[in-house]
Parts: sequence; C-alpha cells; structure tokens
Amino acid sequence: MTKIFKTTSTISALLLATALPALAQDGVANAKANIENYSGIPEFVAPGDPFDAAACMADKSILTIPASSAIPFIKVIADHKDELAETMGFKHEQWENQGNPTQWIQGMEYAGNNGFDAISLLAGADPRFFEPQVKAAQAKGLKVVTSHLTGLELDAPAGVDANTAIDYKQAGKLMADWTIAQTDGKVNALIIVSNEALSTDSLTDGLTTAFGENCPDCKYEIVNVPIVEWATKIQPTVQGKLQADASINYVIPIYDSMSTFVTPAIAIAGKRDSVKVATFNGTPFVLDLIRDGQVEMDIGENLDWIAHAMLDAEMRLLCGLDPIVDSKVPLRVFTADNIEEVGTPADSAMGYGDAYVQGYRDLWMLDK
Repeated sequence: MTKIFKTTSTISALLLATALPALAQDGVANAKANIENYSGIPEFVAPGDPFDAAACMADKSILTIPASSAIPFIKVIADHKDELAETMGFKHEQWENQGNPTQWIQGMEYAGNNGFDAISLLAGADPRFFEPQVKAAQAKGLKVVTSHLTGLELDAPAGVDANTAIDYKQAGKLMADWTIAQTDGKVNALIIVSNEALSTDSLTDGLTTAFGENCPDCKYEIVNVPIVEWATKIQPTVQGKLQADASINYVIPIYDSMSTFVTPAIAIAGKRDSVKVATFNGTPFVLDLIRDGQVEMDIGENLDWIAHAMLDAEMRLLCGLDPIVDSKVPLRVFTADNIEEVGTPADSAMGYGDAYVQGYRDLWMLDK
C-alpha cells in the first residue's frame, strides 16, 4: 500500500489553487453587478431645497470658463447653460478658449472688469494654475466656483468659494468593470489619461480600485496625454502601443472626446475586431460611434442635466444658500443594447428620462 504524505505548504498551495478561480469569478460577477446597477434610466434626486431662482438671479450674471471650448462635451454643457439662463432672464456668457491656462486667466480678468457676479470654472479649468487671479476676483466681490472638475472625495482647490463635484470614481470603476465583465477577467488595457485635469485623479482611482478588487491579475498601462496635445499625440501613441503589444484588447480613453483620435488608430492598426473601446462622458458623437460599432461602451452623463445641476449650484451660491458639493448628476452605461434610446443622431439629453426637467423647474419655482 502506498502512503501519500502532504506537507502543510503543499496543502496550502492546493487550497490556494482551488480558491483562485472562484475568487476570480467572484470579481467578474461583482463587475457585472456594478454595470447592471447603472444600465437603467436614472431617477432624479434633488440636490437641495426649492428656491425662487428667477427672482434671485434677476440682477446677477455668471461667466463660464470652460476647460476648452474645442472639446465637444464641455461646449455642449456651456451652451445648455446659456439656454437655461436665457429662460430665467439673467446674464450668462462663455469665455471661449482652446484649453490654455493663459486664456483662462484672461477670462478671469474679463469677468472682474465687466461686472460679473460669479465665475464658473467648468470641467477642467483648474484654479491651481491661477490662484492669485482667483483671490483678485474674490477681492472684487465675485464668487469663484469649480464645476464638474473633481470627484466627490476631493476638496475644493485653490481657495474657490464652492466646488460642485461628479462621482468620477464610480465612472472609473465602471470602465474597468466593463472590460473585466466582457473578457471574463482577461483584460490587457491601454488607458489614456490627461493628468492636468483634476477629474483624472478620481477616474484613475476608480479604475485601479476596480481592477485591484475585481481582477488583480488584469493587465493595464496608463499613458498621459495632455489636453492640448490630444490632436497630435493620442493617435500615434495608441498605434504604437497596439503594434508593440498584440495582446491589448481594450483602449480606455477616460474622456470620450479622445475617441476622435483613438478609433482611427485602432482602425489603422487593423485591430477593430480585437481591440474594443470603453470610455466616459456621453458626448453625442461618441454615442453615435457605439451605433457604428467603433466604440463598445460609453458611460454617459446627460449634458443638459449637468448644465442644470451646475447652474443650480452656482445660483444657490449667489442667492446666499448653502453650496452644493454633490451635484446628484447620474451615470448610465450605454452599449449597442440601449443606444437607440439616445436618438439618431444621438441627443445629449436623451436616454436618461425627462424627470430632471420638471424636477429642476420645481426646485427653481418656475411654475409658481
């Protein structure tokens, strides 16, 4: 009779080998559950109490300084803010720029010299680049706010009066979880970021957290391309990475307007069948790319909803109400399965229901 002896270390190794596949599948299941939670039409959640916005804002004005007017996602939000302000009868202007901090400073000075009551630094116009100008504007009585700039967990930067945030960390988790769910935990991703944008910190944190929790064996590389270099560096960077590593199966441009330069790189590399794109923002032209099969998934934000939320927070500040930190702007996962809900061509306000429209009218007492 043959006796079999196992040392403690051998038994531990066998138990670990048995447990690892189960743990990996738990991670995939967790990733799928997170995606499912964000796949339906979101509910409207009021960020604060009602107030008479039109009466309060009748003699007030806001200048919005976008991170870059050349980025469609940001431009659409700023345009919607124009429309809402016109509806309520107060002055709102945009400071057109191409993403250069010097241009942001010029906008700050314009607002201070032309009687504005508030400056809204929108979606990446970062006050850390011009803190003295923030203080100068505040000394003239202006409120300076950042909107759609940081994640919920980050403090307001550079001494601004308020910071209205987005759940960027959850968006980052959803991008990672999508790739984990689609590959059954066999991800090799190229992640394109822009480190100068504060939102990148939260998005990257969400991505790395989700990979760490749900797929620690997944592979990914994070590459930084500054916003002003998107048009010249994203495409060659992606092409070069795909040529150097044939096993890459996802490109994750963390801001979906980057897709303008990512999808041609994938096509030129002959990788459209093997390399998929998962991204974030819900910009209409990128949603159309889902319909065309060039992008697989986009975590959408309703750009009109964002405009409502950011303007709501700015008006509350000017009206002497408590500042809003959590904008309550929801996220929704868009894929080929539900892309028809956004219209053809895609509309930035479709696919999220319309409860928020009446919700904000009620908050602002427009139907009194």
